[in-house]
Amino acid sequence: MKTALFANCKINCFYGMTELEAESKIHPLNMAILTLLVATLGFVIIGPLIGVFLALPFVEGNFLDQMQYLADPVNHPEIKLALYIMQGCATFFGLALIPLILSFSIFRKGLRSFLTSSKTHWQMFGIVLFITITFMAVNSAFIYWNANLQFPESMSGFESWARSYEEKAEELTKFMTSFSSTNEFLLAFLVIAILPAIGEEFVFRGMLQQQLLKASNNAHLAIWTTAILFSAFHLQFFGFVPRVLLGALFGYLFYWSGNLWMPMFAHFVNNGFSVIALYLNQKGLVDIDVESTDVVAPWPVIAIFTMISGGLLFYFKKFYNQKETLVDGR
Repeated sequence: MKTALFANCKINCFYGMTELEAESKIHPLNMAILTLLVATLGFVIIGPLIGVFLALPFVEGNFLDQMQYLADPVNHPEIKLALYIMQGCATFFGLALIPLILSFSIFRKGLRSFLTSSKTHWQMFGIVLFITITFMAVNSAFIYWNANLQFPESMSGFESWARSYEEKAEELTKFMTSFSSTNEFLLAFLVIAILPAIGEEFVFRGMLQQQLLKASNNAHLAIWTTAILFSAFHLQFFGFVPRVLLGALFGYLFYWSGNLWMPMFAHFVNNGFSVIALYLNQKGLVDIDVESTDVVAPWPVIAIFTMISGGLLFYFKKFYNQKETLVDGR
């Protein structure tokens, strides 16, 4: 009994939770479901609606004209700024502000308590940078495999629908990442790299993963379940597996360090690297086409990057285990 109480206390203290928060009357699994529902509602409906009204001054015509343009944005380039505003509002309100209000109203727990549950060791940001970049090379093999996945004949209807949906999403992504100016690139960098790194990590790792961990007392189950939900949230079936692996990477970075800044930074590096590479490619400065799913590094290269990323992850885990041992020993 004492061992079980100590284990629960260690989990709660590791994530910066007080006894009052740990004894909340709401079951953590119900809290996880509520978190996911609130974030989805905020991201899909509330955030975009706020964005629509905020974008009105930047679009010619009235509200109905804006809705018509948004139905076919590729043929209405004048709507691109409005799309950036809508996407930014969807992430800021749906995945940051509204979940933060939920967290504070239920647990009286603000953003600072998520970010400072463990001491920040600044040198580890360099390790996370290299982990993320090397992992991107490893994940390219899974991106290629998943993008070319063939479903059985019995699922041909679903495959046709999924590929059609994916093509439309890809067309919209190319539209939003075709930069006509430096200012457009900077706005896209904010919307695609910075805001999702904060909002998505706050909801999925900061809130959802913690709740699932408390419900199951199994870190690996919580991390991988959260990673699956994280991937499903993006509704990209032919990129589902690589995004699950990416979500698991973010989950372990958070679990081992106890600091949400680590997965936020990794998420930022992953998205920011892609946006910068696209911009430089369009300027003719690099030949890397990060949007292509048909290009995969040679297997020896992938094997080398797998060993490098694995070694860095081992070092990251060992570093924080030693820090935790020192704290426990005092």
